[in-house]
Amino acid sequence: QVQLVESGGGLVQAGGSLRLSCAASGLIFSFSGMAWYRQAPGKQRELVAAIRGDGITNYADSVKGRFTISRDNVKNTVYLQMNTLKPEDTAVYYCAPTTAKFSWGQGTRVTVSP
Repeated sequence: QVQLVESGGGLVQAGGSLRLSCAASGLIFSFSGMAWYRQAPGKQRELVAAIRGDGITNYADSVKGRFTISRDNVKNTVYLQMNTLKPEDTAVYYCAPTTAKFSWGQGTRVTVSP
């Protein structure tokens, strides 16, 4: 059973940075694509960034150039470095595997103040 534990969220001023972490277990992590999603209040969950097992990445247009997804296959952890944060980045952030069944974790809340 896949387990996902997100951390690293918090309150930050616009222009600031945060680094999110997601520890995954119950899957062959090094072969698994991983992704970060977010859900803002009153909106649907949306894909933010994804990274394949070979390290290839892709990003939503809204975060390109500001966010960086990375992974540590030894620690079974995927990261999301978020720079130049904007108020519209405020959301609960979730990680998920792209190639395995899973249940959503609790997420980590990011609040960006103007």
